[in-house]
Amino acid sequence: MDSDSGRSTGMEQTLIAEAKDAPRAGDIAFERLYRSSRDDVYAYVASLLRDGPAAEEVTAAAFERAYRKRNRFDPERGEPRAWLFGIARNAALDELRRRGRQAELTAEPADLESFGSTESAEHQERRLAVSAALERLEPNERELVALKFFASLANAEIAQVLGLTESNAGTKLHRAMTKLREACDGHA
Repeated sequence: MDSDSGRSTGMEQTLIAEAKDAPRAGDIAFERLYRSSRDDVYAYVASLLRDGPAAEEVTAAAFERAYRKRNRFDPERGEPRAWLFGIARNAALDELRRRGRQAELTAEPADLESFGSTESAEHQERRLAVSAALERLEPNERELVALKFFASLANAEIAQVLGLTESNAGTKLHRAMTKLREACDGHA
């Protein structure tokens, strides 16, 4: 305030306007979550849907849902990434129900198959062996593998996404990985 006239100075008005328009902490945290998770969410959703364009739409819808619900996130109930992947999983399952079919989990997103031209023959053979081994797993086992390796979630986060205990998630993941290794060894 100008001490002589009791009026606000232009500088104070500018500071007030800038503070009012500044992003909130929740919005900044959501932006960080988006930037750190967008590729992993897409890879996970693509592994569920087996359809790149649909995975893009579902990924966008999942982030939109998460953004609308961001103020309801409770950090005491789990990690932000697990919360986000739970939303992404539900969005993907909604899409599969909309299509009228059951979730058929895939070994890897379709767009990852395009890397074959620059891979060595040995690397291509290994990738094909893993892909074939993943196809032999049960859908729920493939989802565990997708959450662990496509989504890069910790076992506690996987448990939160799937509604399991951390111990149960770890046990199921270990069994799925053992089956995967055995199938890969049998393919070699």
